[in-house]
Amino acid sequence: MRDVQHTNERSMVSTQWAAAAFAIATITGCINSGGTFLKDESPSTARQRNVVVLDGATVVDVRSGDLTPGVRLVLKGGKIAAIGPTWSVPIPDSAQVVDAHGQYVVPGFLDMHVHVLEQGHLWESLSLMLASGVTGFRQMSGSLVLLQQRREGTLPIRPEQPELVAMPGAFLTPWIAPDKKTAVTVVDEQAAAGADFIKIGLVTPVVLTAVLDEAHRVGIPALGHVPPDVNALDAAKAGMRSIEHLGPGDNVLMNCATDDGLKRVPIKLPPMLKLLPKIPFAEGIVTHFLRPLLVNPVLADSPRDFDQMRRIVMSYSDKKCREVAAQFAEYGEWQVPTLIKLRSSYIAEDPAYRADPALRYVDSDSLKLWRAVTQKFIDKISLDDKQTLKQIYDLDLKLVKALDDAGVKMMTGTDSGPGWVGSGLHKEFDELEKAGLTPLRVLQMTTLRGAEFLGRTATMGTVEAGKNADLVLLDGNPLESVQNLHRVYAVVRNGYYYSRQDLDALMSSVAASVESR
Repeated sequence: MRDVQHTNERSMVSTQWAAAAFAIATITGCINSGGTFLKDESPSTARQRNVVVLDGATVVDVRSGDLTPGVRLVLKGGKIAAIGPTWSVPIPDSAQVVDAHGQYVVPGFLDMHVHVLEQGHLWESLSLMLASGVTGFRQMSGSLVLLQQRREGTLPIRPEQPELVAMPGAFLTPWIAPDKKTAVTVVDEQAAAGADFIKIGLVTPVVLTAVLDEAHRVGIPALGHVPPDVNALDAAKAGMRSIEHLGPGDNVLMNCATDDGLKRVPIKLPPMLKLLPKIPFAEGIVTHFLRPLLVNPVLADSPRDFDQMRRIVMSYSDKKCREVAAQFAEYGEWQVPTLIKLRSSYIAEDPAYRADPALRYVDSDSLKLWRAVTQKFIDKISLDDKQTLKQIYDLDLKLVKALDDAGVKMMTGTDSGPGWVGSGLHKEFDELEKAGLTPLRVLQMTTLRGAEFLGRTATMGTVEAGKNADLVLLDGNPLESVQNLHRVYAVVRNGYYYSRQDLDALMSSVAASVESR
């Protein structure tokens, strides 16, 4: 494979500080992942798994968008044991029968970009996911320790909680993969340890090429962040399986601009960060210092960065964006836009965030930091720059629509932290709707597409006999409006049935747990 080429399309020097901070935080979480922070300190959610019958439901075919009313589903042993018209499927003795007339049954939701294993208070995060209809999640940061715990079955995730569907080893950074030889060794080590994919971060173009080549050789996907001095199109062509956050930064969007003066430059790590691996506990100190930038990377943007953004806005071309989207489709590359993460950073002053009911599930320390960072955004970012950020986000929405129109496969992901998991996915649904995606497409992104990406369509992603009993019952037709995806009536995870009353009680327990800390 040819080397991924350097391109000159945008300078992001100060923003890269935020990327470096993110990488450090990820490394810190991975280093600490063998400690007791994963201990489940919250109330148990253990429950009896009965034979469950969903009677009279309307089943949604997420492939075609067809609706089949009057369906009886028998759930047994974590699987859909039988499915068919109510008159044709007998009800087993001693089954728990749920009257599902008027309910729409869809596969369980998947959040394909979260960081919960390293956050602590795992029970709370998993409970909030479940209450929002999330039955599976892709953990985007890992370690050899976490991979070992998964192999040994010691991760504190119970069968009735959302499933960990995929996890990498450590996030690849200049400290972990500083050169080609080391990068190849790391890829081999993570693959041997059972990593589901290689997570790419702040690496050089030469290292990126080596990672993609070796990952292809050993048969493991490589995906994640496009390095700041690499064109996302080049990365996709070279075999990068999926791109997260539309970049990060404006990496993908820059390809839609006609301004030839936009530039990309390689990240220049401060000397202090280069010495990080050699200083005991230094990563924790640096992470603490840079935590505000992890909450909102926009705070690191310089006047030059905003000038570059304005040039993107001024030279944006719908035609060029359609051409770029067609290229991504040709390369078979996936996207996980995480629009809600982008919007909450670019439009952080939106009063809706400060009035968000989900704040009651955020611990006091995280909430204090988030409020302080948001106030700093309000005070520091000028009105002109805030307008530019809104314009950039509007273009991100256009970009997502162009990608969808071109046939680029996308998945839902939130990059949510503690307290916002679960509810963040529903906010993502709303942003995808604003981008112009159809209700069926949004539903596919959070169900079928994840199963396809994981190569697990034989067991998940659709409502069919023999597949996993991971389901969401909705109070409204999700094909009529994306808003009906919010109307979660009940959730089935691995055959365990949770009524709306159960889910509300679970959320109340989380709120009480947070308040008691």
